[in-house]
Amino acid sequence: MNKFDYISETERLMIRPLIEEDYQNWLNEFNNRLPSQHKYDKGKMDMSECTQEWFHQLVENHQQLAINDTAHVFGIFRKEDGKHIGMIDFSTLARNDFQWARLGYTIHNQYWRNGYGKEAVGAALQIAFSELKFHRVEVHINMGNVPSVRLAESVGMKFECIREGFIFENGEWTDHRVYCINNKN
Repeated sequence: MNKFDYISETERLMIRPLIEEDYQNWLNEFNNRLPSQHKYDKGKMDMSECTQEWFHQLVENHQQLAINDTAHVFGIFRKEDGKHIGMIDFSTLARNDFQWARLGYTIHNQYWRNGYGKEAVGAALQIAFSELKFHRVEVHINMGNVPSVRLAESVGMKFECIREGFIFENGEWTDHRVYCINNKN
């Protein structure tokens, strides 16, 4: 199996890399996003530059990142109708004696409050530990992003620390809460 072929399924979801045939579904669900629901939700986005050719390059870029073990990016799809409901990614922070990754996740806001985030992140962590062979996965969360904290905790991630001035966002260095989980096997 290629590094960009990993798939995880739950009762309601399929977590897998994007393929070129996903373009229209992917674009439709970004276009169907609701207005921003809170500070950390981008809400509706300008997708005018996201052409079929742009998407083709995105898919190829994701594949190359996976081959290089730099990042592993997955779409989240609802099984009942195939709708693209979000994205999950793992960025490799260190290998060798660490086997350490950073987790990112987003669910389109029109699909919130259905338990999809917890289900998708739980399935993605299975890929991280069993297929990608990470030992430790961290998520870095903006200080006020309560929904993201709840999601991290719901999948068993534990609060570890606050990293001060950790990420440069919106023109300033911002603090982030770090949650982590280690592979128990």
